[in-house]
Amino acid sequence: MTLAPRVVFVHRRTEYEELLERHGSRGQAAFFLRTRGRDIAEVEQRHAAVRAALAEAAAAVPVDWRRGTVERADLSRFLFTPEDVVVVVGQDGLVANAAKYLDGQPVIGIDPEPGRNAGVLVSHEPSRTAALLRHRDEVEARTMVAARTDDGQELLALNEIYVGHASHQTARWTLTLPDGRTEAQASSGLIAATGTGATGWCASAALERHSALSLPAPQEQRLAWFVREAWPSPTTGTSLTEGSLDGELVVTVASDRLVAFGDGIEADALQPTWGQSIRIGVAGRTLHLVH
Repeated sequence: MTLAPRVVFVHRRTEYEELLERHGSRGQAAFFLRTRGRDIAEVEQRHAAVRAALAEAAAAVPVDWRRGTVERADLSRFLFTPEDVVVVVGQDGLVANAAKYLDGQPVIGIDPEPGRNAGVLVSHEPSRTAALLRHRDEVEARTMVAARTDDGQELLALNEIYVGHASHQTARWTLTLPDGRTEAQASSGLIAATGTGATGWCASAALERHSALSLPAPQEQRLAWFVREAWPSPTTGTSLTEGSLDGELVVTVASDRLVAFGDGIEADALQPTWGQSIRIGVAGRTLHLVH
């Protein structure tokens, strides 16, 4: 017997819920916000908008389908199955948080606060949920980026992967490009971004250095990479600091400890040490975003 699809709602705790947990009561939370020039009414309004969006999206699920719910903090412990349809209710970053735990499941991005969020990945209003569930096979495959260490660890990301020193000191490595060029470098970090991430941190790096590099589109099977603030010295160079990548970059660590993390989540990081190598390239998986 074929199982009915399961709709998994992904969300995160609202600021209001976090304030209540931290301060114990609405009154204490309101006092805390007043000392910082804010009004709790605005926080409550946003909380209500998210809850209303979740309720409206949930009401659109066919009665014979199964349902599940997972908060962002629990994504790493949640078991997604092949027949799942993932409905993300929140900001664009929440789609990126979920993407690395998925393997081909369609993802519907619901914006609970239209006009407040960028709405790149959560581009749909809650009222469209029923139609999107019916047309869940109409997806856009968005490229992801992968980092793999020589001891078998792997990290996936939707926007970008950052490699650098854990304490944001100067990081040292030898960089090897797919064409064989190599250079010892000292830098504040390396960013390798997909087309989805090309409008964020990657775009900032390109703008800051007045780069003429053509950044990838979300569905292109290539990455853009930038070495930030490379430092010239008798032993380190600055000639290989940006490029377009359709193969693999190899970063051979020459510091005590570096970190590699994806989409800004530092808590989920690879930690290669001296002499280890990290290979960075297009991931074998893609995000299947319902459009």
